[in-house]
Amino acid sequence: MTDKRKRELEAIAKEIRKLTIDEIGFLGVGHIGGAMSVVELLTLLYNEHMKVDPANPRMADRDWLVLSKGHAGPTLYATLALKGFFPKDWLHTLNVGGTKLPSHCDRNLTPGVDMTTGSLGQGFSAAMGVALGLRMGKVKSTVYTVIGDGESDEGQVWEAAMFAGNSALANLIAFTDFNKQQLDGFTKDIQNIEGLDDKWKAFGWFVQRVDGHDFDAMDKAIRAAKKQTTKPSMIILDTIKGKGCDFAEGLVSNHNMTFSMDQAKAAIAALDAVKPKAKATSTATPKAKASATPKAKPQPSAKTKGVKKEQKNGK
Repeated sequence: MTDKRKRELEAIAKEIRKLTIDEIGFLGVGHIGGAMSVVELLTLLYNEHMKVDPANPRMADRDWLVLSKGHAGPTLYATLALKGFFPKDWLHTLNVGGTKLPSHCDRNLTPGVDMTTGSLGQGFSAAMGVALGLRMGKVKSTVYTVIGDGESDEGQVWEAAMFAGNSALANLIAFTDFNKQQLDGFTKDIQNIEGLDDKWKAFGWFVQRVDGHDFDAMDKAIRAAKKQTTKPSMIILDTIKGKGCDFAEGLVSNHNMTFSMDQAKAAIAALDAVKPKAKATSTATPKAKASATPKAKPQPSAKTKGVKKEQKNGK
């Protein structure tokens, strides 16, 4: 991925993040934590990889996205609105009576939503069926699906994993949003799912693990997944819950929050204050190439570092 393209995607992601904060803030309550952690992923899929047509949302040979962690619907809505599937002013109707944008995704209401989701685990199983049906119909499309790390506690996820591995669904690319938190605490304290890489490999999947906020790393992983011909793919994304939303990032209680439009506007202003990174240039004499070292996982912000202390104190 070129530096220019990466900067373009970063700008789109910032806009999606701002729209999502504004959308939930206008309602006054919503799943802000898990919505923020998938912004970069949805930005990359809809603007770099997925074959979609806003003018024809049900195009037969389109690529599909099944957002099994359906509570992140507001981010998907912001992504679709920015892409032109429906007017942006719909975003201020989130979860109100008569809306086409319920809190969890509904394919019967929202243009561009491919599958109704929300009951954790069920969307993932539906994605297996879509992938199998497309293969049986000889449709050359890819099915993308996103599950949460807390969602991975569901037995249904692992039944679907077994089915996909045994069925060699190579047209299926799944992502785990591994932000290390779920509704009421840390995943490691509720149901420790570490060792995910080996778990998915044991079910016959092609597995990669990358920084879920790094466009270049995710892009390379998706391209590698598309080359698979005999296995479904799982890309584990190390992410930060509440990423980029200054009042949510780092809180244990950021799964579903109430907040005001004033807070939303302040968070958006904070995002606007962050200037795009300038392209690095150097006139230094090249040095001998150092031996490769493993790429560090994304580190939480200063706020995140205080989460454990907050949890210990019962805040």
